[in-house]
Amino acid sequence: MSERHGHHHAHGEHGHEGHAGHHGHAGHEPDLDWREMAEALETEAELYADGVRLMLGWLDEVLNTTGGGSPERVLDVGSGPGINTTLLAEAFPEAQVVAVDGSPELLERAAHHAERLGLADRISTRRAELPQDAAGLGRAGLVWSSRVVHHVGDQQQALKALAGAVEDGGALAVVEGGLSARYLPRDIGFGRPGLATRLEALREEWFTRMRDGLPGLVSVVEHWPALLAEAGLRPVGSRTFLTEIRDPLPAAVRRHVHGQLTRSRERLAEELESDDLATLDRLLDEDSPEGVLHRPDLFLLTANTVHAAVRDPS
Repeated sequence: MSERHGHHHAHGEHGHEGHAGHHGHAGHEPDLDWREMAEALETEAELYADGVRLMLGWLDEVLNTTGGGSPERVLDVGSGPGINTTLLAEAFPEAQVVAVDGSPELLERAAHHAERLGLADRISTRRAELPQDAAGLGRAGLVWSSRVVHHVGDQQQALKALAGAVEDGGALAVVEGGLSARYLPRDIGFGRPGLATRLEALREEWFTRMRDGLPGLVSVVEHWPALLAEAGLRPVGSRTFLTEIRDPLPAAVRRHVHGQLTRSRERLAEELESDDLATLDRLLDEDSPEGVLHRPDLFLLTANTVHAAVRDPS
């Protein structure tokens, strides 16, 4: 379990992907060096940090409105390298926060980030896989899980496992869905206009194939509030937060977009039309002024959705 990377959605290429969200866990690609993956996850999470802060501000309001109050313990399930874990610790300064992931290397990065920010006394790490290890995590006033559930074959079972960790008055927040990221104008001056839309369609098909290959696959209508209700919680809302970064564009945005498009090219090469493949190669040319590392019309625009539900005191 980790923040979405490439398909993760933590963000990045796709509403299901990224991070928001990374990414044994199905989000880890075997051909990708884990350190390279961790750095990509960290860059992505840092770019989307402001949106996550807004999400956490809304969740704080939700908890105060429902009577749960500020949580004393928070679980970041699928923490990846722990950027969001530190944001959770900053948003809930009274809480002990646990970074939970299946990758010991990524948990090591999470501990490093906590120490670097002076949060080591409030952030701990726990190696665990969803859903089978959820019962051993204990209870928490807030359970946060960004772009992890879609990597589990039985998403309803995963939500039930996460819901089981929510204490009375507490909340479960699941980041799933949203809108695909956009990086460039429709017409970029070469190739057929509309490349982003065609890539998105191919990624949807890739994502379906990825899910079809998961063990224990169960198809459900991905209506997250209904799934949260079936998991035994009371849905209290879904909110979408925009991330928009334009000129002056940080170099990290260019590197992030280059990485996302590189992974798209690798993953979709056989499905892409030859003209779109040639367009991607021009965009990925590190020396070309037409490439994403240099062109002046690059931006980052996307929308990430968080779905929240609470456990009413019995």
